[in-house]
Amino acid sequence: MASVTFLPPLSSPFQVAQELRNTGLAVLAPSDVALWAGCALEELQELRPDWDVLVPDQYLKDGGRYRRRRHSCFVVLGADVQQVPHRAHWQPIEYNALHGGMDRWFEPLLPATVQRPVWAQLLCALAALSGAVFAPDLAPQPWFIEAHQFRIDTTDGIGRPTPEGAHRDGVDLVAVFLVERSGIRGGETRVFESNARTGQRFTLTQPWSLMLLDDARVVHESTPILPVAASGGHRDTLVVTCRRGGFQGSSLV
Repeated sequence: MASVTFLPPLSSPFQVAQELRNTGLAVLAPSDVALWAGCALEELQELRPDWDVLVPDQYLKDGGRYRRRRHSCFVVLGADVQQVPHRAHWQPIEYNALHGGMDRWFEPLLPATVQRPVWAQLLCALAALSGAVFAPDLAPQPWFIEAHQFRIDTTDGIGRPTPEGAHRDGVDLVAVFLVERSGIRGGETRVFESNARTGQRFTLTQPWSLMLLDDARVVHESTPILPVAASGGHRDTLVVTCRRGGFQGSSLV
């Protein structure tokens, strides 16, 4: 059976902040991501092999083996990007009913990943956007950033990008970069207003396309993926969250 794919509602790279203020959602095509972040698309594409060395997620409560990931944390103030000592990823149960309320210690991002100039450019662009949208009248302040590399595969016959279902992350800004889709169908993105029934559905298919969300205004999820051939397939994403005041479950440091 052929699957129906809805195209994403693309935004202008010059209107990202306004789109987030208006609707809580902005989506950029790969070339516009590079323009918005001030880098070359080829520099982003050079990051892709780093997803081939992710490690299994040992915390999946559904017993699945379909998720590999790495996780690191940063503090960004203006053009200054500092990686903080490795720490657990923690979310309250209110935001993640399946995996919330526990410390999850994932392997950190590789040094080769975070030392690339394009990595700092991405984080600075996201921090600057967060400031423009969520703190436009305040003096520059640090943004507490968590970066997650994900590979969802079809090892179990089906892979679940969001096993917790439609959710919020408990942050200010959520950024989801599609890094690669290979040998799969499904993986549709669904975004709903948190206090209304209206929403959108679309599928990110182009490497380094980007979805940006105002986490307080919308909930989001991705549908399961299925293989299109016996050899299986996978969906790679980079999820980056920005939060004011500190990391979840921590003090300001």
